[in-house]
Amino acid sequence: MIYLKSPAQIAVMRQAGALLYEVLQELRQAVKPGMTTKELDEIAEKAIRDRSAVPSFLDYHGYPASLCTSVNEQVVHGIPSDTVVLKEGDIVSVDCGLIFNGWQSDSAFTVGVGQISEEKQKLIDVTEQCFFLGARQAVIGNRLHDISHAIQTLAESHGYGVVRELVGHGIGREMHEEPSVPNYGRAGQGVRLREGMTLAVEPMIAMRSPAVRELDDGWTVVTIDRSPCSHYEHTLVINERGLPELLSYPGYVFAEVDRK
Repeated sequence: MIYLKSPAQIAVMRQAGALLYEVLQELRQAVKPGMTTKELDEIAEKAIRDRSAVPSFLDYHGYPASLCTSVNEQVVHGIPSDTVVLKEGDIVSVDCGLIFNGWQSDSAFTVGVGQISEEKQKLIDVTEQCFFLGARQAVIGNRLHDISHAIQTLAESHGYGVVRELVGHGIGREMHEEPSVPNYGRAGQGVRLREGMTLAVEPMIAMRSPAVRELDDGWTVVTIDRSPCSHYEHTLVINERGLPELLSYPGYVFAEVDRK
């Protein structure tokens, strides 16, 4: 079942998103060569709790950390560790969620560690562009897979692979609600989008093949060909004007949208 949120509920989700935005800005600035992914996790947990929120990833189905830190060929769910040291030229995807007054927000970004290659920077940039092109389809009257199709089309136009096994999702009181939001699909398909729907849209784009596998830790997902992967995510709502508003990017409302 898809839960439509009331204006009062959306107001709290805006607060949660604003807090998460602050946490991710702190994390983005903290990334540097020589630090461990465990150090990033410690920064995240403190930043979340300092804002009277709760890390939503910690103990979720047994997950042992407040962050997912996925380095290079790791797609998602990389477990922070004091043995994983970020090196110049790496890219790291930082995925974080929090709960504020019972409501969830979820967001992710990929960033270079020090100086990175032009090839890796382009992958990061295109993944972000995929998100924004997809998110602008989230308007009343469009279909869910209009989001998916926009992401897939842009990514594949650059020769990149769109990971199939991992998708975005609805979000609200629970981190994962219906509907699933794939990053590939046919335009005009899927449920009709309505006011009050809250979605976490999150393209996961591989530089080459999109084929993935899960490591023995039961969490970390990697590309089989070990090509780098980029991840970008925000929580959004279809607001009272029928427009996509990014809850985890305060004040970002799409003025130009693609209505079908």
